[in-house]
Amino acid sequence: MKLLVISMLLAVATLALAEESKYTDRYDNVNIDEILNNRRLLVAYVKCILETGRCTAEGKELKKHIKDGMQTACSKCTQWQRQGARKVVKHIRENESEYWQQMLTKYDPNGEFKSIYEPFLESDD
Repeated sequence: MKLLVISMLLAVATLALAEESKYTDRYDNVNIDEILNNRRLLVAYVKCILETGRCTAEGKELKKHIKDGMQTACSKCTQWQRQGARKVVKHIRENESEYWQQMLTKYDPNGEFKSIYEPFLESDD
């Protein structure tokens, strides 16, 4: 009986730790399409990420995790964040290539994480 209780406690603790290792979902309701369709808003977020402009609370949270997300293929992202990251990067690559290059220079200057984030960006999971 004690073994069963201990096993259950360990299982609950493991699940709690797994949830804590995810990025906050507090901003998962942000309308990405609205931002992508409004260049002024998009550029404001990009400048926040590049540390050349002011940040909203959402921008600060994104900036805090962007390098880790690139290094881990967004392993701590919620499903919504994974889909959103792919959508945003695709848009920036296609429409704001200079900003994409600046972001790469800042967060992956030697291209050492490209083999991690590129497959993630191309996948559909």
